[in-house]
Amino acid sequence: MQAVIQKWGNSLGIRIPNLYVKELCLKHGLSVDIVEKDGAIVIVPPKMNLESLLAQITSENAHASVETGTSLGNEEW
Repeated sequence: MQAVIQKWGNSLGIRIPNLYVKELCLKHGLSVDIVEKDGAIVIVPPKMNLESLLAQITSENAHASVETGTSLGNEEW
């Protein structure tokens, strides 16, 4: 896939195709690392961990608890 380098202010930039945006779960405002590796520019998205995922939970996006009924075997809750 090819992209065109464009001038943005005093910098240059490219648009990331939507295919990669969805596949890598990229979002507007997300910080990424840009590194040079063997003559190529590599954009590295942040690694997700439990702490960063839990920090995204708000009262607006948290779902209600789900009742699954009474236990049927030897489950311990």
